[in-house]
Amino acid sequence: MDDNFGHFLEMARIQSEVNKLFDFLLQTRSAEGSGEQRWLPNVDVMETGSEVVLRCEVPGVPREGLKLTAQGDALVIAGDKKPSHPGEKLKFHCMERAYGAFQRVIHLPPMINTREARACLKNGVLTVYFPKVLNRRGEEVVILIEEEEPVSAV
Repeated sequence: MDDNFGHFLEMARIQSEVNKLFDFLLQTRSAEGSGEQRWLPNVDVMETGSEVVLRCEVPGVPREGLKLTAQGDALVIAGDKKPSHPGEKLKFHCMERAYGAFQRVIHLPPMINTREARACLKNGVLTVYFPKVLNRRGEEVVILIEEEEPVSAV
């Protein structure tokens, strides 16, 4: 890892954790008495040479139970994880797995094309691929200088 970007990556990780905490505090409430609780799936966002890839852990959530929407610079992942024991009266000795509705908002880098995004769900991992938009990362773009002022349509 490049030492110049190590601090920025750590700050981005901390910001992601704080965002996740605020999402959790603002959007989650336990469904009292039902054993259900709201939960937030874990997300990784990474970048390759040609695309930004997001991976989200949603074990036990079927494809039909997920909804993806791009809103400005954010991706909203919403869904509902149903309990594996619906309607049964059970006495739990330990319950660590969370169930219920969730909504996770992930802020995306500005250099992606959300209209050409594609997604797949395999083995409980939702993967979303966003193609990068060219010339949005500060690359040098040469602008030709003409001899005379160009004719404008004004």
